[in-house]
Amino acid sequence: MPYNYLGTTFEPDSLSYKDVIHAYSNGYFPLGDDDGLVSWFDHTPRAVVPLSENGLNISRSMKQVISKQPYEVRVDTDFYSVINSCAELHGDTWISRVIVNLYLELFNKGFAHCVEAYSDGKLVGGLYGVAYRSAFFGESMFHVKDNASKLCVVKLYEILLKSKYKLFDIQMKTPVFESFGCLEISKEEYMPLLKNALTKNAEFKV
Repeated sequence: MPYNYLGTTFEPDSLSYKDVIHAYSNGYFPLGDDDGLVSWFDHTPRAVVPLSENGLNISRSMKQVISKQPYEVRVDTDFYSVINSCAELHGDTWISRVIVNLYLELFNKGFAHCVEAYSDGKLVGGLYGVAYRSAFFGESMFHVKDNASKLCVVKLYEILLKSKYKLFDIQMKTPVFESFGCLEISKEEYMPLLKNALTKNAEFKV
């Protein structure tokens, strides 16, 4: 994986949500270490999802799933369960306890958001990320039922378009986002997009 290591915080308890916002604003992000520390990385190439009326590639089969509405989709009702499910279901993960606490602080301050999918009242998929000015930084997702996380992506995309966000950053290409039409760009291409998004404000409107 083309992660570029930028350094480690050896006293993670000293970190706050402001440190994470500062990192995103400068093109990098935190990952939890096995030993409880927090390290900082960027990713080359960077993956983004174009934000435009037809920027999300939704397949015919996915459109059929959307029309059937197999799950109830909610926003920002159980951030803790979403981030913990992402941590537990991904096996070896960078979502350490320190990271969970940092992103809960971001959520409580209004900078992090989640989208959740429910079946019979049970959480079966979700995603979360960080919103700052008019940039949204997708972090992780999970599902335990088919298409649950994909439906959350579609809902998130609708929110970002409606709220006039300028950048949807997903860090690295994954099979799910490749199916949705994400693009890989160089750092030289990414940084101007980031800086432009940070000059504008957007309100995360459900």
